[in-house]
Amino acid sequence: MLDFRIIDISDKERICRCLEKSDFQGCEYSFANNMAWRRLSNSKIAFFKDFYISCAFDTDDNIPVFVFPSGEGNYYEVFEEMKKYAESLKKPLRISGVTENGLEILNSIYPADSFAVEFDRDGSDYIYNSSDLINLSGRKYHQKRNHLSKINQYNWSFSEMTDADFDECISFSAVNYNNKNGIDDFSSVAEQFAINTFFTNFHKLDLFGGVIRIDNNVRAFTIGERLNSNTMCVHIEKADTSYQGLYPAINNQFCKAFADKFRYVNREEDMGLEGLRKSKLSYNPAYLLRKNTITFK
Repeated sequence: MLDFRIIDISDKERICRCLEKSDFQGCEYSFANNMAWRRLSNSKIAFFKDFYISCAFDTDDNIPVFVFPSGEGNYYEVFEEMKKYAESLKKPLRISGVTENGLEILNSIYPADSFAVEFDRDGSDYIYNSSDLINLSGRKYHQKRNHLSKINQYNWSFSEMTDADFDECISFSAVNYNNKNGIDDFSSVAEQFAINTFFTNFHKLDLFGGVIRIDNNVRAFTIGERLNSNTMCVHIEKADTSYQGLYPAINNQFCKAFADKFRYVNREEDMGLEGLRKSKLSYNPAYLLRKNTITFK
């Protein structure tokens, strides 16, 4: 039987071996993300042979949601173990983050009518060509370049993030964002916990970041990492909206500093938030990494 527990930094080496084997492009296949968001939905992890499995236990309908397993080996065996665990809870097996490749694997093992497939638009990741976000070239980025140029009315500077920036970035995030929503907003509390985790374990998680200061004060920062063999993932991006052009500036400067080492940039999902969706679409993604949730019948 699978043995689920809370993820720990000491799990990094074993989990990353599994992630490297699969080379998946979804943002849920990031050890840093799994560590940072472990309090959200009561997420826990387990291993089966050479597979890594994570699962959210606090869900709207009380059905645990497994993430499509990463690693290598016999997929039939790992899926059967997952089914057995779900059955022990008297629940159907539900798996999220299932891409087209994942569906092909499932369809090669089980009859198509053995599970239901639901497209998860809100959870699908936006994938961009790195060169597009670095250069913002062509007519499709004309409006974005105009918006970006407004940052030049301020006394601003960009720098790669160092340990000396951590405390001010944490304070900036807490004061300007989470406090606006109040401590009863669980998603905001969870996000601040995630941000604190990123900074506390910054080097152990192999993260990199960028900071924009205006008049020597932090007014924007972002954190990312290498996600797989060809993709950088942006985990957190914060900016003071009272400064025009600041959001496009931190995006562009961060990509100029780090994204040239990768073909793609994953800017994660929009969670169904209209404003976030509009913003992510405005950067003209190369494609949407379509994810599905499957539930066994």
